[in-house]
Amino acid sequence: MSYNSSHPNQTPDNVVRPPRFSVDFIDWNVDPFEDFYGYAVGKWLREQKLPEDKAVWGAFGELGEYNMELLHHLVEEAAVDAGSPPGSPSRLVGDFYSSGMNVDLIERLGFKPLIGDLSRIEAVADGRELIRVVADLHMMGVPGLFSTFSRADRKNSGVYAFYIYQGGLSLPDREYYLSDKFGEVRERFREHVARVFGLVGVDLDEARRRSGVVLDIERTLARISRSRVELRDQEKNYNRVRWDTLISEYPNTHWDVYLGVSGVPRVEYVVVGQPEYLRALDDELARRPLEDWRTYLTWHLLHASAPFMHSAVVEEDFEFFHRVLLGQPKPEPRWKRVTKLTDELMGEALGQLYVQRHFPREARERVGVLIEDIKAVLRDRIANSSWMGEETKRRALVKLDRLTYKIGHPERFRDYSSVTIMREDFLGNIRRLNAFERQRQYRRVGEAVDRGEWMMSPPTVNAYYSPTSNEIVLPAGILQPPFFDVEMDDAVNYGGIGSVIGHELTHGFDDQGRRFDAEGNLTDWWTPEDEERFRQRAQMVVEVYSSLEALPQAYVNGQLTLGENIADLGGVRIAYDALQRRLAAEPQKRRLIDGLTPEQRFFISYAQIWRQVIREQELKRRLTVDPHSPGKFRGTIPVVTHPDFPKVFNNGKLSQQADPSNKDISVW
Repeated sequence: MSYNSSHPNQTPDNVVRPPRFSVDFIDWNVDPFEDFYGYAVGKWLREQKLPEDKAVWGAFGELGEYNMELLHHLVEEAAVDAGSPPGSPSRLVGDFYSSGMNVDLIERLGFKPLIGDLSRIEAVADGRELIRVVADLHMMGVPGLFSTFSRADRKNSGVYAFYIYQGGLSLPDREYYLSDKFGEVRERFREHVARVFGLVGVDLDEARRRSGVVLDIERTLARISRSRVELRDQEKNYNRVRWDTLISEYPNTHWDVYLGVSGVPRVEYVVVGQPEYLRALDDELARRPLEDWRTYLTWHLLHASAPFMHSAVVEEDFEFFHRVLLGQPKPEPRWKRVTKLTDELMGEALGQLYVQRHFPREARERVGVLIEDIKAVLRDRIANSSWMGEETKRRALVKLDRLTYKIGHPERFRDYSSVTIMREDFLGNIRRLNAFERQRQYRRVGEAVDRGEWMMSPPTVNAYYSPTSNEIVLPAGILQPPFFDVEMDDAVNYGGIGSVIGHELTHGFDDQGRRFDAEGNLTDWWTPEDEERFRQRAQMVVEVYSSLEALPQAYVNGQLTLGENIADLGGVRIAYDALQRRLAAEPQKRRLIDGLTPEQRFFISYAQIWRQVIREQELKRRLTVDPHSPGKFRGTIPVVTHPDFPKVFNNGKLSQQADPSNKDISVW
């Protein structure tokens, strides 16, 4: 990787940096023991207006918006850079962005880019041709019926496996089809589907009939799908099926056709996530008339293409999927949508330009030291655990010692030069990039895992832990204020990026991550006694979070959010202990800043990264689908249940809010 030294971390003059840690966000009139979140970010909450083109807004959104402005400058530069060689990241990015901003051409074309595919779906005459079309649609990024992908084999982590999972729904979750509380949303969805069919020329009565067919099929798929809580069970959602058995046991899904069209290499077995879903789907494919399936695929082609079509379709798509589902009043400006899409479809091409301009090398080194500090604390916490037996401890420590990390960006960026990108073919570009990614994934089935691969693009404001690689990954995008700030004291950074690092490390030992060994294989390495003790501690976490009311009569799903809650609780404990070690090693850093001790700044910094305002519809959606708790609870519960919280804030008396369980609920 070579850096462009002429642009070291250069921010354009007209781009406003996101807010960093600030005591100005604090509401000093609020008692931290009565409402810690209201204390730490109360003034920010009072003064914050949710942007009309956002469903949620907070520290992640502010930094994401800043990054988006930086990316916007990069794509605009690339779009006018006539000197970039063909196939270079700059040329590809510039041509793709230009195609998405060519509004006049997109409006003139209307539905013309879809005519061939619509005609092909309409001509489907038998089950084998239906599946052939499904495979081709999947290749171009149009979902339907089920989902397929390649990832490291969970029980042989050095090799890529081919996975088949349930899928085929348009709404966010099965509950949107089955629960009475989403009845109005279902009716609005049916009306939306009818209007989309109307836009493509179907008369009103027929459009309504077709929308009823789509909803009926998707409600059936929802009924045979597992819940999100059930999908968290790694063992139950891993079922090896021999290649020939897959073809013979599901005859109506014609897997020989699908695998052949997709170009998946023949291997000994595939991994089926939910066998009962495939069995029920296979029966449905035989039971329902072919006309219904043509209607279903036509809808999914229109739905997947809608955000990239002419304005009438874009506006109808926004009206339901953003205004109705999320409560978002206005769409984002077009440049932002196209820039995001560029990052989604060729994130390592755009990411290469981003890190050359905006990611200083020294950030990697400083964060690496921080990771080692926090990793050492977790090692001691495991070694000194009072509830784990010695054999389980030994294996846990082996796993932690083998855990690796990646910072900033890949060592080798993905090469997109084989993809044809044309300035006059926006939808075609999207399809070719989707096909490139599908082919990349399918071709590698049965091959050795590429340990250098990244699952997020460099500008992403996020981080992750991979259980099959036993590694944590921190993209360049999150290594900025308010998460990581070279101008701030250690307490603020340990409360920010330190807690993020601790969170990701803890994922290796949460209710899902603990099932994977040091090599990343799904296997049972816990003694029965230690597993039972873990379950007891995890159940306390479930009970506490399940008691949290996010909206009137709408509570956090403690089972769905268990892994993230364990990681939040552990991340704060580990980062806090790492700060204590740093202060002990450098006692001159133990001083008041803005009238606050390092420990107070640590906890406030942590809460401030979870500051958030959110629309009610979006909060309802997240309570249904999101494995994370709402920001308010993420910023509160790990702090107020910390054993040092009372003494840090002047030995106050804990209220019920400050300790909702009256017991230590942290697993790690």
